[in-house]
Amino acid sequence: MRSIFLLIFVACILPTVVFGHEAESIKVVVVGDTGIGERAFRPGFEAVQKAMRKEKADAILHLGDFVYQPEKFPEKCPDRYIKEIKETLVRPYPIRIFVAGDNDLPPKMWKPKASGCWDRIAPMATSFDWLPHKTLPPEKREGVMSLETALFVVLNVYEWNNPTSWLKPVIKEARRKGHWVIFALHEPALTTAWYKEKRQTVLKEINQLGPDLVLAGNQHSYERFFPMGIPLENGTLPVVKKSKYKKGAGVTHIVSGGGGALFKPFADQQNHPKRSAPSAVSNALAKRALTFHYLTLEISHNALKAKTYRVCPPATGDKQNPRWHADDPMWKDISLECDGKDAGVTVFDQFEIRSTANGVKKSQ
Repeated sequence: MRSIFLLIFVACILPTVVFGHEAESIKVVVVGDTGIGERAFRPGFEAVQKAMRKEKADAILHLGDFVYQPEKFPEKCPDRYIKEIKETLVRPYPIRIFVAGDNDLPPKMWKPKASGCWDRIAPMATSFDWLPHKTLPPEKREGVMSLETALFVVLNVYEWNNPTSWLKPVIKEARRKGHWVIFALHEPALTTAWYKEKRQTVLKEINQLGPDLVLAGNQHSYERFFPMGIPLENGTLPVVKKSKYKKGAGVTHIVSGGGGALFKPFADQQNHPKRSAPSAVSNALAKRALTFHYLTLEISHNALKAKTYRVCPPATGDKQNPRWHADDPMWKDISLECDGKDAGVTVFDQFEIRSTANGVKKSQ
């Protein structure tokens, strides 16, 4: 990974950089909704971050919601949270791609317990790439980062503005080089956890840009959808029900919010019809679970291989519970993926996208 170390050196002397593309592959760990703070499940976070560190990844992609603090309208972000982020989510990783979650932004009436830590978290991320002046600027808290064989795109869903005008030419150049295109945002464009209708808005605008993979957090669960095309006007989602397929078959959406936050049941498990996903969305779902987890992405010129690791923390007794409102009767018939399983890390899900070309010429 010669270029990885080169880009770190360059990043130390320049405020923004265009990253190199010399290495043959890169390994990225992906996590969302980590359990830092008193409103999360500490043993879950500790087990996840310990397992991620063993991967010795070149980069971390954090999908937002770093901190779950207990106070309403906090006046400042406590130093203890920042110290822990540095130790567990910054120092172990040469490259950090961070997405802002709603719990990281300043508190508002609809989110009174938001930590307001983002202004202290953001500087710990690796700088986004410099974009040519002729390129339209991205929105606040958006940007791109080229890592070897892939273009990572961070989007701001909380001040959403269709990114096509500034992003389309960037993607075109990445495709010209034969690179993979991966989007990251906090609130998902598609989920069965707590459904919001976005098929003709955010989901369509994203899928029209044709990324290979879209990663989101926010929902404290794991969901993978089959590769899909652009949503039809009647809400139908064209899908290819495969877990190993060629680039261009569709856009794979993943929700990864299992980094230590408390679990909430899927809306259909709660018998909440208003927030339960319609059949067209459920039909596109490949796998889902309430489980602590993280992903690894192994990205080469010819393949993007993803694995999801289920992380079962050691038993803690009755004093600590990973369930949100654990005493609610709704949990009586709802199980977590780790229930009845030994502590440890296990491959839970995986998929692979192959390049349509026999070999992609390395960019110069």
